[in-house]
Amino acid sequence: MNGPTPPLPMDIEWRLPRHPRSVGRARTLLREQVRTWQIPEAQAEVAVLLLSELVTNACRHARVSPGREVRARCVVRDEKLRVEVSDASEVMPQPRQATAEDESGRGLALIAALADAWDAHPRACGIGKTVWFELKLIAAT
Repeated sequence: MNGPTPPLPMDIEWRLPRHPRSVGRARTLLREQVRTWQIPEAQAEVAVLLLSELVTNACRHARVSPGREVRARCVVRDEKLRVEVSDASEVMPQPRQATAEDESGRGLALIAALADAWDAHPRACGIGKTVWFELKLIAAT
């Protein structure tokens, strides 16, 4: 007997070169994926913005040998979208206060303000770190 069809997996991962062009590529990939997963538009846009910040940080600040990649993973589970970005640098992100004149330094503050949760931890493999955020998925009304 055939039972009900299980839901499609809502877990995807991309490996991107540690290069500034990967930021735009990550945004495009996530936009396409959240559309497929039918994530509400407002939450999808927040997720794309915050992913952009994390990939930018990984490309800009991860002082690692050439050829290392940035890994982005997105998972929908328990009515939450979790986005993780991993790189080979073991330096943990440090939020800072950007002044009006600073051209950068607001990414983690933006993540803290817009995400329902976020954090960073060393990768289980012992190389690098993972920075993640979660957004609660609320149905559009």
